[in-house]
This record gives sequence, C-alpha cells and structure tokens, in this order.
Amino acid sequence: MDKVILAIESSCDETSIAILKNDELLANVISTQISIHQKYGGVMPEVASRLHVENIGVVLKEALEVSKMSMDDINAIAVTSGPGLIGSLHVGLQCAKTLALAYNKPLIPVHHLAGHIYANEYVNPLKFPLLAIVVSGGNTELVLMKKHLDFQIIGETMDDAIGEAFDKVARVVNLPYPGGVSIDKLSKEGQHRYTLPRPLDDHSYNYSYSGLKTAVINLVNHLRQKGEEVNVPDLARSFQETAIDLLLDKALPAVDEFNIKQVVLAGGVSANSYLREQIVTRLKNRDNVEVVIPPLWCTTDNAAMIAKVGSYLYDEKLFASLSLSANPSWKLEDFRRF
Repeated sequence: MDKVILAIESSCDETSIAILKNDELLANVISTQISIHQKYGGVMPEVASRLHVENIGVVLKEALEVSKMSMDDINAIAVTSGPGLIGSLHVGLQCAKTLALAYNKPLIPVHHLAGHIYANEYVNPLKFPLLAIVVSGGNTELVLMKKHLDFQIIGETMDDAIGEAFDKVARVVNLPYPGGVSIDKLSKEGQHRYTLPRPLDDHSYNYSYSGLKTAVINLVNHLRQKGEEVNVPDLARSFQETAIDLLLDKALPAVDEFNIKQVVLAGGVSANSYLREQIVTRLKNRDNVEVVIPPLWCTTDNAAMIAKVGSYLYDEKLFASLSLSANPSWKLEDFRRF
C-alpha cells in the first residue's frame, strides 16, 4: 500500500508544502519572503506570520495540483511544530490541524532540525553511527545518531549561532540580507588578511560565536574611527574562514571518538561554499567515512525535508492530538515529547 505524506513548513520566512509518496517527492512548493525582509535587514516576525497567512492556501492548492493528488489520497499530515518563530509556526500548525480534522487524517509533529538532517536522504540513505553538523541562523549543534530518529546533542553553541554571526557581520559592513550568502560571495574576491579570535578554542564540542562577531564589529568601528577604509572582501574572507575552520576543527574529532560512518551537513549555513569544500577536503582520505552534503534546494527551509521525517514517524505511528501547540524552543532530543 502506498504511503502518502503531506508536509507543511512555516517556521520562519518560507511557506512550503510538499507531498511525498513512498520515496518519491511529488511536489515541494515554496513561497519565499526574502525580498520582503531584505529591506529590514532580517526577518520581521510579525510580517512573516502575516505573509504565511496570505500564502499558505495558494501553496496548498499548487502542491495538490503539481502532485496530481487530492486530500483523499493523503495518509497523514506532517507539520513543523518547532523550533522557529512562534507566529509563523502557528500558521502552518493551524493549517495542518484544520486539514487533519476536516479529512480525518493523523497529525504528525516534526522537529525542524530533524528535517534538515533528513534532507540528506534526498542524496543518500543515512548510515549509522552518523554525525550531523547542524548550522543555521538559529542553531549550531553537533548531533550524534546511532539509528533512525535517535538524536544525541554532543555539542552546541553557548551563545550566538554561526548563521546569526554571519548575518550580524554582514550588517555591520552594509552587505544585504541574507548575510551568509553575501559574505560567501564576496569572500571569493578577498584575502585572509585580518587576524580574528577563535573563541572557546578548546577540546570540547561546544562553540561560541559571540566573541568572533563582536571582534569583527570592534575592528570595523576602530578602522572607521581612524579614518581607514575597511576592505570588505578581505574581511568577509577572514571572518568566513575563521568561523568555518573553527566549526570543523572542533567537530571532526568526533568522527574518531564515535566511530562515525557518515558525516552530513544540515541547515542554512550548509549552503556555504567554503564549508562544503572544506568538509570534503578534510575527510577525503577517510575511506570508511561517507560525507553527504544536501543539495542547495534543501539547505533553505522546505517541506520536503519535513515530509521525509514525517514518513519515518508515520511508520512509528507517532501521532499528535488536535491540541498540539507550536513550541518555538523545542529541543531536538525531546522530539518525541510534544
């Protein structure tokens, strides 16, 4: 019997609905808000939630049309219920609960970061033990997986996420949002000329990016006060290489400690070209370790990744009642508690 999952993602500034039939992705419709939020230099939560309300019905209609499916064909509704922006999460969740009630379908709550990890299954099946390097605007986590749907956080940021640092550094040198994309592009024109600190540069698996971000801001302000010009391409490259090198220098020792068979990247920062290049280079001589990098279309928020997790949760019959609420601070290790 076919298994058809309709998935909804609205945790930040993308409204997305996907339909997954067994292992075949029939539709993955995304309505992005990036052009709207660029004028603010970042996502405005109230604006984001209002745009989700406007877009979600249109996105649902298109997903059903593209997939040539009707709601009668759907087996279950999977939805991102955290973490994320509370207003944005509520829009997707209310849509999912309405569909589940109207069509008598099971409701599956999905953790957003689990979705980013499982996006890699659109490239290769996950192999265990696995190390997921989860990097985004709101998260920097090292996740150990010994089997499907088994998440153990072995390291995380103590303050700013790496993507947040990228955005704030971009803002201080007047680069457009999203900052990670702007810095990555401009860094290719520069040289690593500025010496920047590596906070929490120890043998733990934890991170701190607040000090690095602050060092860049102080450097820029100091140069401007002296009347000196900031070489933005050089600064972009210096910051990017410092941030990514620190990320991998601290993460990759886990490969040996936990006998890792597969390393995957997950989250928006996994689109960074230097990170993608470096993780392959650093592990290229490890024949027993497979490196999986998500396709660029899967690095931004999308419902296809939610559908993939939803499919596994459907097999476990991990369903929620219609009293399900959004949880903006939901921990990955607690994904079974909702």
